[in-house]
Amino acid sequence: MKFTWSWLKDHLDTDADMPAILDALPMLGLEVESVVDRSQALKPFTIARITSTEPHPNADSLRVCQVDTGDTVIEVVCGAPNAAAGLVGVFAPVGAYVPGIDVTLTEADIRGITSRGMMCSEREMMLSDEHDGIIALPEDAPIGTSYAVWAGFDDPVIEIAITPNRADCLGVRGIARDLAAAGHGTLKPLESKPVEARGKSAISWKLDLPADQAHLCPRIAGRSFAGLTNGASPKWMQHRLEAVGQRAISALVDITNYVMIDLGRPLHAYDADKVDGNTLTVRLAKAGENMTALNEKTYKLDAEMLVIADAGGADDLAGIMGGERTGVSDATTTMFLEIAIFDQVSVAMTGRKLNIHSDARYRFERGLDATSPDTAMDYVSAMIVDICGGEASEITATGKGADWQRQIAYRPQRCLELTGVMVADDKQKNILETLGFTVSDANSQADHSWQVSPPPWRGDIVGSADLVEEIIRVSGYDAIPELPLPRDRVVSQAAVNAEQKRPITLRRVMAGRGMSEAVSFTFLDENTAKRYGGGDDALKLVNPISTELAVMRPSLIPVLMDVVARNQARGDNDVSVFEIGPVFADDTPAGQHPVLAGLRHGMTAAREWTGSQRPVDWLDAKADVMAALAACGVKTDALQVRADAPDWYHPGQSGTLNQGKMALARFGAMHPAFMDAHDIKGPAAGFEILLDAVPMPKSKAGKSSQRPLANLSPYQQVGRDFAFLLNSDVTAEKLIRAVRGAGKPLVTEVSVFDVYAGKGIPDGQKSVALAVTLQPTKATLTEPEIEAVSQAIIAAVEKNCGGVLRG
Repeated sequence: MKFTWSWLKDHLDTDADMPAILDALPMLGLEVESVVDRSQALKPFTIARITSTEPHPNADSLRVCQVDTGDTVIEVVCGAPNAAAGLVGVFAPVGAYVPGIDVTLTEADIRGITSRGMMCSEREMMLSDEHDGIIALPEDAPIGTSYAVWAGFDDPVIEIAITPNRADCLGVRGIARDLAAAGHGTLKPLESKPVEARGKSAISWKLDLPADQAHLCPRIAGRSFAGLTNGASPKWMQHRLEAVGQRAISALVDITNYVMIDLGRPLHAYDADKVDGNTLTVRLAKAGENMTALNEKTYKLDAEMLVIADAGGADDLAGIMGGERTGVSDATTTMFLEIAIFDQVSVAMTGRKLNIHSDARYRFERGLDATSPDTAMDYVSAMIVDICGGEASEITATGKGADWQRQIAYRPQRCLELTGVMVADDKQKNILETLGFTVSDANSQADHSWQVSPPPWRGDIVGSADLVEEIIRVSGYDAIPELPLPRDRVVSQAAVNAEQKRPITLRRVMAGRGMSEAVSFTFLDENTAKRYGGGDDALKLVNPISTELAVMRPSLIPVLMDVVARNQARGDNDVSVFEIGPVFADDTPAGQHPVLAGLRHGMTAAREWTGSQRPVDWLDAKADVMAALAACGVKTDALQVRADAPDWYHPGQSGTLNQGKMALARFGAMHPAFMDAHDIKGPAAGFEILLDAVPMPKSKAGKSSQRPLANLSPYQQVGRDFAFLLNSDVTAEKLIRAVRGAGKPLVTEVSVFDVYAGKGIPDGQKSVALAVTLQPTKATLTEPEIEAVSQAIIAAVEKNCGGVLRG
């Protein structure tokens, strides 16, 4: 947001100098990005008149000019085609640095004639790219005075950064209001004299929106103007607009741009003679409808885009850009003014779809003063009539208006409770009222509480904590006392508990498995959130940064999918990433859950001569889960696998790991449909560990917190292989559980090393081969002991799984 020093003082009555204001702005949350005083570079340049010219005796394209600088007459050699007697322009004396040509002027002998200065073009002064001739100023421009002062360049340009929640400061008046509340002056009243209305408006409004879409345009107002002269805008207006990066075009266009920066209120002007019919309709576009905008580009619209149309079709993208067909020109004499409120999300989505970035869109999608269609009309109308002449009609408006009025219960004591800063009640009230809030303290005697109503331009204020933020921001963050940390006692116990250590441990485990950590936003777009089981209204942000970050995420998988997609788009196909962070089931504290999620994509390793790399699969994801759970102290061999993973996993290559009835994790290959939604090609497998479901390791009183040494047996372990004939629907997990149960405590490891179904195996059955490890701890196993365990295993499989040992 750019504005000039004099522009700010039009709204702020202050004795403070500019350095004091520049120091105050960051304390109000308005970071100063730059201050540019354009007059410094142009300080040597003065206004001068060419009194006479004659051809250069030795060069046909040059002229010898006598230049009156106000103090003296100087001879200058000039090659500009428009150099003529009587022309008033800009003179650079010897010693002046000319920025456009990067030259410091000296006396120069040009074909035998000494030139003692230079008459400048706009490009030489870096005012524009115009260089066909020297600058021609009005004849009444004061000779001998500073060009920078005359042109308004001595008005420093201040640029500040605006956070997304402070749309009210996208206008100079909003910035002045903050400064006034902080005690740096008084906010001047907005001079808004009513304009006499002459008859009804030649154009009226019509809202043609479905009942469930009425919020797209809650209020729109307008009025007709006739007898206008759309010439050049006043110099003061041109200077201010050009200073902040706006090109001066014509009076009507400049007025709309000026008010947009002055009040933060975008407007639109139609040439009334070009409007087809006498009604402008606010409606949704027709699918495939085309519109040529003011940027001379034609856009194909869809049925979700809000437009304003006449009988000839759509010619205004609501809140973004007007249409070329009904735009004003130098010949415009009748004009219809539009001031409206449009839905923020609708404007943002249309702008993103069409890739149109405009100052109007920037403001509309952040929120405007909900009452401005009515309150700003006279201010703008008076400016139009004063500058362009003519007369105005009655105001025509439609729509019930935006629902912005609300009351917040507030206790002044809340400020001390949240910040530790004591701000007197009367000062709190004064700050809020200066910022435009309405404060009612009728109940303060009973319960010492106020009812505070935010102004219509502060849609970001929703609770008492927001009010505290406003009070502290304005009273000064430097008022927060500096207190040293207490040192009267040492920490009696570890500063980091076991629950806090767990994420640290898991990060090391995942990094050790070759995965990179991602840190992402906790927000998603609404469509993606719904795809992953979220998107409830309670989890939608009131004031999102953008529609792509509008809903609290229900899962970490979609953000990791986006990470993989971005890497794949940049040529990196083999990606392994993880993230530890919260996911949200609802808007209560109990609905926030910590999760470790990971995603692998592509090949397991880089290409090398042994050819050991392979595509990632669901087993890689399961191995990641097992490693993480083991690091958390979970006995992974006691977990059960169930085939009930969420929809974003492949139904035949996924599962959940349960400890009893509690699901600890889910894993699997990613579902092709979900990969397509993220535009991912190739194999991918992921997992999610629900950390609040994973039990903390039990600690016993008196036991050391050090991890115990491994209890290694000195006796020889024994391996035995078994092959069982089973029904096809028997799971490996059920088979392994039966074997472990039969061989306790000798059986320490069971793994499947072969599965076969085909020739020699009855239909509906399969052969599963197991490797079983027996580990004695008291003595070496004898052959009868080994045989007894083997028979127990065979019997358990037959009983629990219906399996038969193959011969």
